Amino acid sequence: MLRVGYVSDDDLPALYSGAAVFAFPSLAEGFGLPPLEAMACGTPVVCSSAASLPEVVGDAAMLVRPGDVEELAEALWCVLAEPELRARLAGRGLEHAARFTWEAAARRTREVYRRVGQASAVPADVRVG
Repeated sequence: MLRVGYVSDDDLPALYSGAAVFAFPSLAEGFGLPPLEAMACGTPVVCSSAASLPEVVGDAAMLVRPGDVEELAEALWCVLAEPELRARLAGRGLEHAARFTWEAAARRTREVYRRVGQASAVPADVRVG
């Protein structure tokens, strides 16, 4: 296990790619970008099921209960000991992370704005005041 301090954005892909598994035992998370970054590098992910993480990683990662150290250790061992599981998670992770592009985010945001604009439009025959 390697625990690193600050790592520059330029060095992250090499660390993710060189890892046999990426552990993310977060107890509270806003979005969960690091697991997606690891997935995009083909690294299998084990993370907690806290906050938004289940939605972010979908079925492409192994989820463990937040704070359950034994469950985390068991999940990490499973990924390390089972090459087929490791390969399956890595493949799913690559596919899953590929959906999180700036283009896709912009498309979804534009669609939300379009729907909100349509829903809040005041009909022409309604008089205000």
